[in-house]
Amino acid sequence: MNTFSDIPVFDDGKDPEALRTIGEVSKALGIRQHVLRYWEEQFPSLQPVKRSGGRRYYRREDVALVVEINRLVHQEGYTLRGARKAIEDQDSQPAPTAIVTPDVKPQVPDAASDAIIGELRQIRAQLAAALAVA
Repeated sequence: MNTFSDIPVFDDGKDPEALRTIGEVSKALGIRQHVLRYWEEQFPSLQPVKRSGGRRYYRREDVALVVEINRLVHQEGYTLRGARKAIEDQDSQPAPTAIVTPDVKPQVPDAASDAIIGELRQIRAQLAAALAVA
C-alpha cells in the first residue's frame, strides 16, 4: 500500500495526524464526496470514523487508502473489484524482512568487532543456559 509520504499535504494548519472531514479529503484529492462514500461501501478496509449524525472523519491511514484506490482505479485502470482484490492481496502479504547473508562482514574496526563478538557469545551462552534450565 502507499506510504504516508504519498498523502497530500493539507494546508489547513492542522497537525498531519489530525482527523479530516470528507469535505477536506475530497477537496485535497479532487475526488467527489459521493465517490468517497461509495468507495466506503466497496472497500471494507476503508472505514473512516463516524460520529453522531453520520459525519465522517478520515484518519491518516484512511487518506492513504483513498490515495491508493484512486491510483489503482484512475491511473492503473483497475475496476473497483480488481482494486479491492489488489488491496486485499497487499494487506495479506507479510511485511518484507531484511535478509542477512553470512558472507557479509560488518564495517567495524577490528577491536570494536572483537568486543561485539565477545558480547554476543556471552549472550548466546546465557540464552543456552536459560534454555537448558527450562
